[in-house]
Amino acid sequence: MTLDVPGFEYTRLPGADGVELNVAVGGSGSPVVLLHGFPQTHLMWRHVVRQLVAEHTVILPDLRGYGASDKPQAIDEHVYSKRTMAADIVSVAARLGHEQFALVGHDRGALVAFRAGLDHPETLTHLGILDVVPTLDMWNVLRGRSAAVGYHLFLMAQPAGLPETMISNSADAFFGSFLDAWAKDPAAIPEAVRAEYLRASGGAVDSIVADYRASAGIDVTHDQADFDAGSRFAMPVTVIQQDWGSQLGYDAAQVWRAWAPDLDHRLTRAGHFMAEEAPDEVAEAIRDLLAR
Repeated sequence: MTLDVPGFEYTRLPGADGVELNVAVGGSGSPVVLLHGFPQTHLMWRHVVRQLVAEHTVILPDLRGYGASDKPQAIDEHVYSKRTMAADIVSVAARLGHEQFALVGHDRGALVAFRAGLDHPETLTHLGILDVVPTLDMWNVLRGRSAAVGYHLFLMAQPAGLPETMISNSADAFFGSFLDAWAKDPAAIPEAVRAEYLRASGGAVDSIVADYRASAGIDVTHDQADFDAGSRFAMPVTVIQQDWGSQLGYDAAQVWRAWAPDLDHRLTRAGHFMAEEAPDEVAEAIRDLLAR
């Protein structure tokens, strides 16, 4: 299934280590890269991009391991580390002629954007984050809480074999449960799009699990090293979140401010899939970010 937005064309471009990413590109003007979340593909941005293409070149990759992008075997923990996935995005943008660009990510894509902002501060002009907590802080928030909160994070952190087998045996039910539970407006994800998300995710179980497993291991190591070294985001940052902080008992804005001195933190009444449920709100926040 392709993006049904006039002016977008598809290409395949190499990432950091030769892994090819499926990329949709459209519009003209200063470049903005939008990264999708779980269990989705670049199609999640289909409404938002219509409001950006008049003024910006919009680049929509499928992350490695997702959608129509390559799904390399996780021979070690670095293959799906956010450091490697961030390098993919910098490589793709450079191939398109953009040495600097704004980067906005949702969910898993937001964690890739987070790492890109720390590893490539000279490349990112602006950073947008949708509905995540930094990996390091996420595990701190979950410590001591019920396993029912974020159970999928713990499941996919297990050693290779068990989670892949369990999820593969019931892929539609597993991935579909998140589409159902995390959307406040189920109608925002039409049946054809939902079917595409399930098809794409069901064919990528091993790589999706490897992505999550990296976030319980090597990604934490990278984040801790940066935090201890005093690394912070040099560019303007906008974070849009549901009000997880009050529900789980932490100050989400304070968590993000520890990483981002130039922060615009916003709460939304939309569900987790806010780019599909509240595209006008998300597009406005991106435009405000780019104006800073």
